[in-house]
Amino acid sequence: MPWTSRHLEWMEDTGEKILTVCGHQAPIYRFNHNIFDDEIMMSWVKHFRNHYCSDNDLYFLKDPKVNRNDYLVKIKFPDVKERPGPSIRAGDFAEILVADYLQYLHQYYVPRTRYDRKVVRNESSKGSDVIAFRQESQSPSKKDELLVYEVKALLSEKKTANILQTAINHSKKDELRIAESLNAIRQRLYDKNDYDGMQVISRFQNLVDNPYQMSYGAAAVISESSYKPEELAKADTSGHPFNNELSLLVIYGKELMPLVHTLYERAANEA
Repeated sequence: MPWTSRHLEWMEDTGEKILTVCGHQAPIYRFNHNIFDDEIMMSWVKHFRNHYCSDNDLYFLKDPKVNRNDYLVKIKFPDVKERPGPSIRAGDFAEILVADYLQYLHQYYVPRTRYDRKVVRNESSKGSDVIAFRQESQSPSKKDELLVYEVKALLSEKKTANILQTAINHSKKDELRIAESLNAIRQRLYDKNDYDGMQVISRFQNLVDNPYQMSYGAAAVISESSYKPEELAKADTSGHPFNNELSLLVIYGKELMPLVHTLYERAANEA
């Protein structure tokens, strides 16, 4: 799978942190994208498209009488205008960006199985948003880690909402759905003949016999005009059942929704 990380050159660690009312800290990243950097955009567009349909599979999955652009726009991608298509686009983008952040900046293994088997394109995929894995070696170790991130997006301009709190609240559900999410990932990896990936998932499906570290995260991806640190600082994690194992993350950037639409448009046009 042609995953790429060049676009993360635009991910700037500001060195700043939001201190929440409960004492948790959320590191702040600014995403300084440049849609006119065609070299990076071309590789990122391909990376983005392959989450929904690999270039290798595209020829076989679409109707021979339908061109690639129409198949992706009308069958695979969330709609650009029809609700809730735009919000699904924003959510998918935010989840993929956080998955890239965890994989390429923090060296987790993050399976990409969440979008290519959607039945309804204008719906969010069920299950946990982003699941990441880290292993010490091929033999199970108590230091192995399973990290589950809940991701929320606010990419519209000049809106005020504490989506970091929303992500924290929704993260409470992840403990209940992790077994189903792991099973779904493993099944999809089987469909892709990714047996190495299946082995990784299998290691984390039996916590009782093979203990590992279980941790959680809540991420907010926000447009710059809607980024209100003072509002996000009101977030409270004290009601989370795994408060001590919960990490927070904030990413903001200028004109993110136009960027999202550009990614989908180019992903279809360049297929």
